[in-house]
Amino acid sequence: MNGRFPVRVAPLNVPFERRRQTTAVFIWLISFPVTVAFFFFICTAPFFWPLVVAYVLFLLFDYAPENGGRRFEFARKAAFWKWFADYFPVRLVKTVDLDPSKNYVFGYHPHGIICLGAWTNFATEANDFSKLFPGITIYLLTLLKNFNIPLYRDFLMAQGLASVSKESAKRIFDTGPGHSVVIVVGGTVESLSARPGVYDLTLLKRLGFVKVAICNGASLVPVFSFGENDIWEQLANDKGSKLWQMQDKVKQLSGWTIPLIHGRGLFNYDFGLLPHRRSIVTVVGKPIDVEYDPNPSQEKVLEVQKKYIDGLYQIWNEYKDVYAKNRKGELTLIE
Repeated sequence: MNGRFPVRVAPLNVPFERRRQTTAVFIWLISFPVTVAFFFFICTAPFFWPLVVAYVLFLLFDYAPENGGRRFEFARKAAFWKWFADYFPVRLVKTVDLDPSKNYVFGYHPHGIICLGAWTNFATEANDFSKLFPGITIYLLTLLKNFNIPLYRDFLMAQGLASVSKESAKRIFDTGPGHSVVIVVGGTVESLSARPGVYDLTLLKRLGFVKVAICNGASLVPVFSFGENDIWEQLANDKGSKLWQMQDKVKQLSGWTIPLIHGRGLFNYDFGLLPHRRSIVTVVGKPIDVEYDPNPSQEKVLEVQKKYIDGLYQIWNEYKDVYAKNRKGELTLIE
């Protein structure tokens, strides 16, 4: 960057592999608006109306998101996702083996803007999750309202996503040993504090995922993604500011947050909505075994939560000087 031309333009001789990686990320980024636009486009064409009516009727009676979704291994294993992961790159670090005779609740931190590390490592086989953890069938859980979006919902389910409700998790566990879920604990509210070098987690009041683990006798696994917050810049939105108030109001009305972000472009490095090429390293920690209890007391839940937080800090303290050298502060639990 210089004073005469503040935007750095990508050179024409960028290697094909890097162009392919950028294209993969761009396609993923526009998958939501494109599928929605395509659905409304076919709604305007009388020729497609019988298919549209049949599809809408199917949606009314489709409970797949609450029953583990409809995953397709060929979709998860597509070479496309390798290109996608290599753009940043995103990597997956295993610290211990996981017993495939057990079920697990993976707690993922931080949320970041759109959980990109969680998507890459648990909704795809870009980093060979199934080879690193043989016998573990993983489901990334998300808000049920995301499955109300025509066509996009089918894309999500093909990648192994399902509803984040406790009933959905129980049905997945009931499928058999090794069937496990990933819950992004901080939720969308955490995205509003996601900015480079900052590791503020919304965790202290999040007890639902702990209860899910105890009520199903599933072990808790802390997962931390270094760099998840680094790939986009976000406009200042201090709590109480006008922008924060607007974003909070949108969240109350819709359940979604709208971080005002910027990154890079397809052909420049300083302006656009593409994420920056910054490394994300997802570390899977040691499992915390819990005793099955269909109706755990608050004291029991808090006791297990403390062990989980200790496990999360263990990951942080062991790897922060390796994967978070440019951090602006320490890991902080904000609420």
